[in-house]
Amino acid sequence: MPAHVAVVMDGNGRWAQRRGLVRTEGHGAGEVALFDTTYGALAAGVKTLTVYAFSTENWTRPIDEVRYLMNFNRGILDRHTEDLHAEGVRITFSGRRNWRVPKGVLAKMDWAEELTKKNKRMTLNIAFNYGGRAEIVDAVAQLVRDKVSADKVDEKAIRARLYHPEIPDPDMVIRTSGEYRISNFLLWEMAYAELIFTDVLWPDFRREDLFAAIEEFQGRERRFGGLDK
Repeated sequence: MPAHVAVVMDGNGRWAQRRGLVRTEGHGAGEVALFDTTYGALAAGVKTLTVYAFSTENWTRPIDEVRYLMNFNRGILDRHTEDLHAEGVRITFSGRRNWRVPKGVLAKMDWAEELTKKNKRMTLNIAFNYGGRAEIVDAVAQLVRDKVSADKVDEKAIRARLYHPEIPDPDMVIRTSGEYRISNFLLWEMAYAELIFTDVLWPDFRREDLFAAIEEFQGRERRFGGLDK
């Protein structure tokens, strides 16, 4: 069983367009997929689920869509945090909090983290205002602020300054919608993750698709750069 599963939730816009709907309707439909998948991961015994909710590049989308996504993500926390808390789920966020995110959204994020911080059954890590390159840049900037000498800079020093160094690297990364890209997601952490791609658009993704991905993962051979013994 993979301990940490990460998901690029892609295909909301195409799902809506194929139905003659506006793009934001796809994001709304994706909420059902997100929480069916979350509770499926919980039932399967996954310890960490990281989902890519909003990237640093998503700010370039039309302003109405960005505004919708900010309010939508705040609404998701309103609608689901207490239920997740009751199930023993810890909610965390990876991404830049000091850059562009509205104060109301930040306040709701802080509330969700504080309420669930002692839960241990599973961690739902939401990559929000997140970019893999930005995370590495922020880690290096912290090294500079910490005045770490060049001869002390190693993988351990960088990892300690990532957004959530206590969360283990993902064992597998799922990308939906038939795209074969990692899109600036967990660039440091996914170094040895198994990549699984599916044609299913995110709003249609369900726990059964997660279970199928886990089954595929279990058939993989992981060598981490070494040879079979």
